[in-house]
Amino acid sequence: MIIVMKPGAPRKETRAVIEKIKDLGYTPHTIYGKTRNVIGAIGDERGKIVLQSLESLPGVDRVVPILKPYKLASREVKPEPTEIRLAPGVSVGGRALLVIAGPCSVESDQQMVATAMAVKAAGAQVLRGGAFKPRTSPYAFQGLEEKGLRILRKAGDAAGMPVVTEVMNPMDVERVARYSDILQVGARNVQNFSLLKRIGKSKRPILLKRGMMTTITEFLMSAEYCLSAGSRQVILCERGIRTFEDATRNTLDLSAVPVLKERTHLPVVVDPSHGTGHSKYVPSMSYASVAAGADGLMIEVHPAPEKALSDGPQSLTFEKFRELMENLRPFIAAAGRTI
Repeated sequence: MIIVMKPGAPRKETRAVIEKIKDLGYTPHTIYGKTRNVIGAIGDERGKIVLQSLESLPGVDRVVPILKPYKLASREVKPEPTEIRLAPGVSVGGRALLVIAGPCSVESDQQMVATAMAVKAAGAQVLRGGAFKPRTSPYAFQGLEEKGLRILRKAGDAAGMPVVTEVMNPMDVERVARYSDILQVGARNVQNFSLLKRIGKSKRPILLKRGMMTTITEFLMSAEYCLSAGSRQVILCERGIRTFEDATRNTLDLSAVPVLKERTHLPVVVDPSHGTGHSKYVPSMSYASVAAGADGLMIEVHPAPEKALSDGPQSLTFEKFRELMENLRPFIAAAGRTI
């Protein structure tokens, strides 16, 4: 159920509603809007009719059932888009397009610092890099782990950029959060519910990647796990789904962008690097992502893609990334955004 407060309802009335929701055995989730506040009451669907009694409380405008299975992620709860602050002057979900850039894997100090400086100069706002790498083969490079986290943090600080990296294990959430400004959940872990619940309790923004065979509803239900655990800072990332097509690494589902923007208030970014698997297709799919309404892009960049320890074929060189950022500007303007 959604408990919609009257415009200007004082805090004490909101607190009274929250306490009543708890007394009825439900978990309250308050969402603060520009003109009025909304409280989601989450719990057993079978007894939700008792929540209708909240309409009699001072400050309550109405009590409305949430029809979508994803409650807190739905626009029924929060009609206006959510803008998430990632660092001073850096946010996603507003008018400015967010660009996240960096290599698939953290490999060395020199590689990461050089990349951070290059992508920052070209206009990226967030540095990415994997310290823990889930790989299909157990013999492939698995990442530098905590050493990689330290290198990533050092590079981000050197360039004055917030950083994002993947968390694979629920037990590593606090350790990774000490180094990273944004915690990423990869495609292979999108339905690792233990991880989603644990990461949802962190104080960091969460970048949640769509799974290779995850429907949009399943994707939003995964976001719901994070939100129901307490997070209010979930960013959705479309990175391609698995189909019968083999000309590209995945099939980048850009139709998911307007569908997600219609169904949820959460910001949506697109990863055209994983979506295509080929660096030559990344620019065109970046332009298309902006045109489709994406709030941001996540692009793999490496100083020497031919020498990369992972995902070299889909990584842009520094020069190609600069060209992409320059050519992206007309699309950003046409979409009514800034960078």
